Amino acid sequence: MSDFVLFKNLFNEWFAKDTSRKIKTSMNAKFRAGEHTCAYAPIGYKKNPDIKNKLMIDEETRWIVEKIFELALLGNGTSKIMKLLIADKVPTPSYLNYKRFGTFSNIYADAPEEKAWEWNIGQVKSILKDETYIGNSVHYRQTKASFKSKRRVYRDKSEWLTIEGTHEPIISKSDFDNVQGQLASRRREKKDFTTQVFAGLLKCSGCGWALTYATHKRKDGTYGYYKCGKYSMYGKGYCSNHHIHYDTLYAYVLSRLQYWSKQAHTDEEKLLKKLLNAGDRESGAVRKKQENDLKRAEKRRAELDNLFTRLYEDWVAGRITEYNFNMLSAKYQDEQAQLDEQLNGLKAKLNETRQTSTDAEQWISYIRETAYPTELTAPLLNTLIEKIVVHDAVKVEDGTKEQEIEIYYRFIGKIE
Repeated sequence: MSDFVLFKNLFNEWFAKDTSRKIKTSMNAKFRAGEHTCAYAPIGYKKNPDIKNKLMIDEETRWIVEKIFELALLGNGTSKIMKLLIADKVPTPSYLNYKRFGTFSNIYADAPEEKAWEWNIGQVKSILKDETYIGNSVHYRQTKASFKSKRRVYRDKSEWLTIEGTHEPIISKSDFDNVQGQLASRRREKKDFTTQVFAGLLKCSGCGWALTYATHKRKDGTYGYYKCGKYSMYGKGYCSNHHIHYDTLYAYVLSRLQYWSKQAHTDEEKLLKKLLNAGDRESGAVRKKQENDLKRAEKRRAELDNLFTRLYEDWVAGRITEYNFNMLSAKYQDEQAQLDEQLNGLKAKLNETRQTSTDAEQWISYIRETAYPTELTAPLLNTLIEKIVVHDAVKVEDGTKEQEIEIYYRFIGKIE
């Protein structure tokens, strides 16, 4: 009897394991086909009523997602965004599901009215990091410890499965990437807010690390400055002591924005031409090489199509064996797959290059809106500037020091 029980237990375990394997295989096939299996669609989307496991934009709630990303692009952190959403009485995703489907009734049924817009930082951060909003589906972020356990564990990002272009995006890829960079470099607010103006924008020219804020006390008071984060952490062997006074940096950046604002209001057409010329000097050679590479790849792709046609005709006519047909067709298919990937990459890069004019016009519209700024704010800087590279100060012949500061503007890059 004990042998039979042991055999039965082994069989049950095998059956459960095999069932789990089959379910995983089935789900993996659905994921790779671009299907989005979920109980509820993420906020901003709804389930397509005509196509199973397909998302479509929900016009009633997309504005919430757009608002959150817009606030982030203006330099607001997740905590500030949360407070603004609450102040504007923007409904939370769970409350919207309650109103639509009756879920979470245990939370909202008898709750006070303000519960409907009770956002938290985790919700905001989750939306800002979700690739769903750029049209991708991301799977396998979590998994079960084993088929015997219901406990879920988070997986490393390298183990996630991302399928691109499965549905219509709400947020552009460039805006999404910009927000990810800001999230990665955010710093906690100081009481006087001084560090938040340049938070996430300053980079060391030597090592590329972010510059960190510090203060120094002396007899005539305390002054703030930024220094290379890598030098501060590891010392001379890793980078030099790149640093710059806060007041010096503030004055220089403000003066440049005031200059460009004046140019935009004085002669917008002349400024646009100047920006395009600056962009052409840097991207002209790159664009020409990309166009030549694209032509070569497209030519080879057409040649492979002709080779496939002739190969098939030769096999049907009996001029080559089935073995040779299979061997050559596999070789051509591999090359086709590589060329398709190369073509997609080249076309994407060329499209980015051709956006130069549109990007310049967009930047000019932003700088015009500033109307000759008299002070710097985090929203202003994050709207107009991508990064600021600080170089070492160097002595010149007369004994004074000069320091180069490179400003890379959003959409248009370095123009000075």
